[in-house]
Parts: sequence; C-alpha cells; structure tokens
Amino acid sequence: MNNIVNGKQFADAAGGSGMSIELWVLGIIAAILIYIIALYNSLVMKRNKVNEAFASIDVQLKKRYDLIPNILTIANKFMEHERGLMENITALRAQALKLTSGLDNVGEKFQLDSQISRQMGQLMVNMENYPQIKSDQTMLQAMQTYNEVEEHIAAARRFYNAAVLDLNNATELFPSSIIAGMFNFKKMPFFKVEDEKERQAVNAQEFFK
Repeated sequence: MNNIVNGKQFADAAGGSGMSIELWVLGIIAAILIYIIALYNSLVMKRNKVNEAFASIDVQLKKRYDLIPNILTIANKFMEHERGLMENITALRAQALKLTSGLDNVGEKFQLDSQISRQMGQLMVNMENYPQIKSDQTMLQAMQTYNEVEEHIAAARRFYNAAVLDLNNATELFPSSIIAGMFNFKKMPFFKVEDEKERQAVNAQEFFK
C-alpha cells in the first residue's frame, strides 16, 4: 500500500515539475514574441515618421516650384544677359516636377533641390546688377514669399534628418537591426548640403536693400 502511495506521489511530483517547465518555456517564447513585435512596431513608427517628414519637405518644395515661374517671368523683363541661367532653372524645375512623391526617389529629389537652390541663389546675386528689379513691387512680394518658403524648407529638412537618424540607428543597432533585416527596413539618406553657402536659407530680402 505504501509503495502505491509513494509511487503516486512521485508521479504527481514529476508531472507537476514537467508542467512547470512547459509553462516556463511557453512564457519565454511569449516574451520573445512580444519583444519582436514591439521592435517591429517601433521600426514601423520610425519609418512613418520619416515619411511624414519627407512629405513636409515635398509640400514646401512644391511651393518653391510654384513661385519660381513668377520670379523668372519678372526677371526675364530686366535680365536679358541671365537668360541661360534662367533656362537652367526652368529645366531643373521641370525635372523635379516629374519625380513622383515618395521615398523611392528621395536621393534624386534632394540632388535636384540642391541644384535649384544653388542656381536660384546665383540668380539673386546677379540681381544686384539690375537696380530696376528692386523697384518692382510684384518682384518684391514674390521674393518675400520665396524667402518664407526657404525658411520652411530649412526647418522641414532638419525634421527629416532627425527622423532619418532615428530610423537609421534602429536599423543598425542590435537587436533591432535583426528585425530590420528580416522585414527589409532600409537606411534612408540624409539631406546633405554640398555647398557650404547653401547651409543657410536664402534671405531674398538682402538682395532688395
């Protein structure tokens, strides 16, 4: 009788121990899955933030592209010797407008933006040689608006670069880098200014003093 009782107690103890191990293993698996899901969701949020930041830049660039024809139309009345420069700006603007909005062509869009910014800056410098432009009220208003848009673009670029830094860190640092690789989260390019002079937003008002 005692043997039967002792055997039953041993079996119960062994069964209970086995159940505890299974629960412990299941708990670990569940914790790992929850952690993976949390990392994935975090990466999605960071990528969405980059998308939002890029969309803000895109909106401001569109405003700039809309202003450029007005400025060139007025400048064309006075600046006959700058026709080549204005044609270059027009061609670059046309290329930029052909690009679809989205992160797939962000590098090309930023490259064109940099060229347009540089060419527009050169145009404004050349305006110093045409005093009659400074007396044109339509041009004054257009340049004031252009200056405001440039400031908004600069702010949007800073927001974009901060979002990209956050995402790129997550795609490179362990352990989120493993999840990023599994689900094809890619590093995004920063907005970089090639010319040191372009680091400052264009202040169009300076050309009309």
